Amino acid sequence: MRVTIATAIVALLIGLGAVQLASYSLYANVAAPGTLPTRVSTRFGLAVYRALDRIAPAPYVEATLAEYALERGDAAAAQRYALRLPASPSRDELLARVALARGETTLAFEYFLAAPDADAVQRAAERLAARSPAAGYQLERLLRVRLALLATHPDAVADTYWRMGGLANRQAWREIPGSPAQNRWLRRGLRAYERAVALAPLSERYIIADANQADLLGDERRAEALFRQGADVDPGSGDAMAGLGVMALHRGDRAAAAAYLQRARAIDPNALMVRALTRDLAKPK
Repeated sequence: MRVTIATAIVALLIGLGAVQLASYSLYANVAAPGTLPTRVSTRFGLAVYRALDRIAPAPYVEATLAEYALERGDAAAAQRYALRLPASPSRDELLARVALARGETTLAFEYFLAAPDADAVQRAAERLAARSPAAGYQLERLLRVRLALLATHPDAVADTYWRMGGLANRQAWREIPGSPAQNRWLRRGLRAYERAVALAPLSERYIIADANQADLLGDERRAEALFRQGADVDPGSGDAMAGLGVMALHRGDRAAAAAYLQRARAIDPNALMVRALTRDLAKPK
């Protein structure tokens, strides 16, 4: 009995060691030159994992073989292995990458949304926005809905709202100036920024975006309140301080605007609002 148990333990250790070496070989591309993973034959690794796939298939085996196939440009094999995985975000992300490798962009978007892979969807939204900011906005909106349904952390949802605001503005500037269509997109941007601030009230970036949008749409009282909120949240925000200067200038108080500009420059001379206020003060009265 003892001999049998000892033999089984030795066999198990050998098997685990072989799997470990196989894993090293299949991920050798990310290992430092000269280390153990680069010295193990890739053929050995594939042979071990394919044997495991036949004898005792497991999610990590299928996922590893799918990743390896994708790296080698074999989308068909990658899809075959990925489809054997149980339903999960990892499976959806692998299938999305397979679809991209095949040039099936729409299908890839659907899988990335199902995963959801926020970074991949947002990169796709930016690519769409190069041609049509409205299309990028809609894709970002779908991601926001998906994240909200999954009860994702509010900060992640707030980020999608912030991005939607930026995309809405980009579409607005493609519309006829002063047209109802432009106003609708600007209002969409405002609502998106408002939601971002509501979900992440300590984010200076979202507050400044909301303040600028309110100012753009003529709500100076709300814009000033938001710039003050931004300065309270982050006293080191040159944008918030310069934004208060812009509001002072709107009221015709150039002395106050100049004082705010001086304080903002001391905080961050390269802030966007600092440059904007500098230009505004340089204009003739």
